[in-house]
Order: sequence, then C-alpha cells, then structure tokens
Amino acid sequence: MKTSKVYDIIGKRKIFFIISSALLILTVIASFVFGVKLDIEFVGGSMATYSYTGDIDVDHAKAVTEETLGMQVSIQQSQDIATGKENLVISVNGTESLTKDEQAAMTDALTKEFSANEFNLEQINNVDPVIGREFLLKSLLAVGVAGLLMIIYIAFRFRKIGGWSAGVMAVLALLHDAVVIYAVFVIFQIPLNNNFIAAVLTILGYSINATIVVYDRVRENQRLMGSKVPVAELVNTSVNQSLSRSINTTVATIIALVAACVLALIFNVNTILTFAFPLIIGMISGVYSSLCISSSLWVVWQEHKKKKNSYANRVAKKKA
Repeated sequence: MKTSKVYDIIGKRKIFFIISSALLILTVIASFVFGVKLDIEFVGGSMATYSYTGDIDVDHAKAVTEETLGMQVSIQQSQDIATGKENLVISVNGTESLTKDEQAAMTDALTKEFSANEFNLEQINNVDPVIGREFLLKSLLAVGVAGLLMIIYIAFRFRKIGGWSAGVMAVLALLHDAVVIYAVFVIFQIPLNNNFIAAVLTILGYSINATIVVYDRVRENQRLMGSKVPVAELVNTSVNQSLSRSINTTVATIIALVAACVLALIFNVNTILTFAFPLIIGMISGVYSSLCISSSLWVVWQEHKKKKNSYANRVAKKKA
C-alpha cells in the first residue's frame, strides 16, 4: 500500500522563523524607503469623481488641478461598469475639505482645458481629518478585538491541549499575515484605506480557520497516539494530515481572486484590484503561517514548558 510522503515541517521551524523575521525586517525597511501612504478615509481630505469621454493625459490633468488648487493631488482613472463611462478620481489628502469655490475653480479649469472630453462632476466626498483619524483608530481597534476573541475561542475549544498557548501562538501568526498585507500596500504604493482593513480582517478569518484545522488534528492525534509521543512528532503528523486540504482550499480561492484581478485590470476598476491583489498574497501567507509558523511556535512553547516543569521537578526532588 502506497503511503503519502511525510514532510518534516516542524523540524525545519528555525528556517521558517528566519524567513518570517527577514520579511518583518524588509517590511520595516520598505516603510522607510517607499513611505506609507494613507488614503482620505484615514487622514481626511476631498475626493472628486469626474466622468469624461475620449482619452486624456492624466499627468496634464494632474498639473492643471495642482496649479489651480495650489496643492498636491493624486489622480486615478477608472471605469463605471454600469454606464461604461471613463472616470477621473482626484484626491486631496491630509487637508481641510475643499471649499465650494475651490471645487468650482477645479471643475472650471478641467472643463476649459479638456473641452473636447465633456468633463462632468459626478460626485465629491469630503472627510474631516479628525473623522479620518477616528476611523483609523476604530479600524485598528476592530482588528485588536478580533484577535482577542480568537484567543478566547481557541482557549475554550482546545483547552485539553493547552488552549491559551495555542490561541496566543495562532494570533502571533496572524500578526505575521497582517504585516505581509501591510508590506504589499507599502511596496506597491497602494494608499492604506478601508480596503486594507477589510483585507486584513478577511485574511485573519481565513488563516485562523486553517490553524484551527491543524489544532483539531493535534487534539485528535493526541488521543490516538497517546501522551508519550513527543510534541514535535505529534504536531508534525497533524500538519501533514492538514497539508493537502489547506493547500487545495488556498489554490481554489487564489484562482477566483486572480480572475477578479484580471477583470479589474480589463475594466480599470482600481478599488477591486487594490483589494483582490493583497488578498492573493495574504492567502499565500495565511496557509504558510498556519502550517509552518503557528504550529511551530506552539511546539516551541510546549517544549519550553516541558523543560521548565522537568527542571522544577528535579529541584523539588533534590530539596526533598
């Protein structure tokens, strides 16, 4: 009877720790080199959406807008799938909201400069800087609360195998995934916005589910294999049993996300692209952290705990 290959994942945990540590260091370096961009949702400002026909020079439109307003702006092109119209989204970040006079001057300047393109103001959204900061803090709080609830849930569900430590190690692995998504936004110069928070929360849910599958196998294998089996062997067996399921689920999800990215590129829908692409990288990170990081961290903790208890017992015997 053919047996499936067993990979020594736990035995190579030092390699995985080095890889993850290197990713963390590179992310910090990238933050300083590329800088961190915050979108209007977090810093406040104004976002105006114009529809137009034909083709325009985006760089020229940016120059005209900045000259009119006397401040820097960012411009993105998109397409309204419902109407088929081309849109130009002009964002002014980190300032007070544009006044009605500034809005009118910007519209007049663009309409005059691109008279053949039938510029029309579709909508304008203003976000106060104070509201933006509050939204950022509330978003980070939501991520923190989600992590705490996950620890409590795992601690209760897997109390027979040391639930609290399992929960803490799982959340540490989730922080790894959040850092990876953050790195994607920084390296590709995608402004941090509500898509970033949504992507992080999505990956946290996906990754913790894959980790729970591994913990469930650990609990079952502990009952079948007995308590005398070394924890590293126990967890490695459980990870190998969960390997195919986790990878197949990830691949299927990534295929759907790649399709979303392709459609977003075809129709120039930037909001979908800046959500789906980080999710693809996050999915890869999620399955990696579930199989290689959280399980390895838990083994390190359990082995440390066992050595500590063994040392305490030896000391107690000597004193006796």
